[in-house]
Amino acid sequence: MLDVKRLKVLREVAAHGSFSAAAEALSYTQSAVSQQIAALEREAGTKLVERAPRGVTLTEAGSVLVRHADAILGRLDDAEAELAALAGLKGGRLRLTTFTTAGATIMPLAIASFRSRYPDVELSVTPEEPVDVLATLRSGRADISLTIDPLLERPGFEDFDFVDLLDDPMYLMLPASHPLAETEVIELADLADDDWILGATDRCPDTRILTRACQAAGFEPRIAFHTDDHLAVQGFVASGVGIAFIPDLALIAVRDDVVIRSLGGEPPFRRIQAATLAGSWESPAKRAMLDVLQEVAGSYPTNGAALAHAV
Repeated sequence: MLDVKRLKVLREVAAHGSFSAAAEALSYTQSAVSQQIAALEREAGTKLVERAPRGVTLTEAGSVLVRHADAILGRLDDAEAELAALAGLKGGRLRLTTFTTAGATIMPLAIASFRSRYPDVELSVTPEEPVDVLATLRSGRADISLTIDPLLERPGFEDFDFVDLLDDPMYLMLPASHPLAETEVIELADLADDDWILGATDRCPDTRILTRACQAAGFEPRIAFHTDDHLAVQGFVASGVGIAFIPDLALIAVRDDVVIRSLGGEPPFRRIQAATLAGSWESPAKRAMLDVLQEVAGSYPTNGAALAHAV
């Protein structure tokens, strides 16, 4: 493999036409320049310069290598400049992904706060289901992704770092005609005979939370319909097809023909986290965004308490 530092020496020799001038430009000794060129020729397996009394000229192989060296060193210079900009948060880019309910609640607040502090960092946000987050981070398509903790039981999550943001409690959503619709706090065991609306079992983390909670209450939930769309869930509940769990972050918009009820003082919850590749949070821009996400999540108001008491 060709050494990048030696490519830089060759480029300076080509630009100045002599070892001595290249040595002066690089603050090297002439002997050091000669040794670097000789080592590069061994790496390349061919002669790169022709020595003459009045200086040196490039061979055809040397000319080819210098042409590529210009492109390689130029890209390295660009990378170093971008890293320097990010270190000072004076430029660069940060790519984020988020799932639907976080994208409608905490992520916009975090983006607004970050932009007010670091306006020169370019931000982009794309939707991503929690089940796809780890693959997206591993492929390099995102720098920070919001996800939900239960999915992290899968093999391979040790390649990632996770920052806890908030615990998102679950509430019950019932049709207004349900026999327990007027009850302020409902025991989950009292719903063992109800039909449930559930997310797609292989993709929705809320599904695991509901299943485990029902099992802990002594029954297996009877599933009437599967959908991952929180608005569709509300439609099915309102129509009397079944009842459902709904996380607090999804309660920013609730239909008038459903009721929200509490599961008591220790309800099931989703743990919302920010995920990055392991060790990559040392980037100043990532660290700053993670700090902002924690600030926003820590002060985010809950929506369910008031709705659950509206009996």
